[in-house]
Amino acid sequence: MKVCKEARKGARILFDAVRTEGRIDESKVRLALAAVVERKPPFEGQILHEFYRLVRLEIESRTAKVESASPLDAAQTAQIESSLRERFGSDIRTGFSVNPDLIAGIRVQMGSDVYDANVRERLNRLRSELAH
Repeated sequence: MKVCKEARKGARILFDAVRTEGRIDESKVRLALAAVVERKPPFEGQILHEFYRLVRLEIESRTAKVESASPLDAAQTAQIESSLRERFGSDIRTGFSVNPDLIAGIRVQMGSDVYDANVRERLNRLRSELAH
């Protein structure tokens, strides 16, 4: 959906209003959505679409998707969660999954950032370097 400049500005104002100390406040999000629906401003659909996009990107940037080549035990997941919280803050959400394609190691994705520590990625880099 194409979003006009006015709708983008309105969504940004809403997004800034629902943040507390740099983090999204869920109760403020609900209130903001209710206010938009009640007032029906011009470009309501576009504002809501852009606001949703901004909130989704913020949530994704605070969510770590951890893939491992094999299942991790409780101690390993606790250590990874602790390291992520130490580096990125205590409000990081984590999700763990198994991806056998990694061969060994882990891959962490937070928003558009990816941190690779797995054999498959290292082999791909080595193959690329040898090809040149």
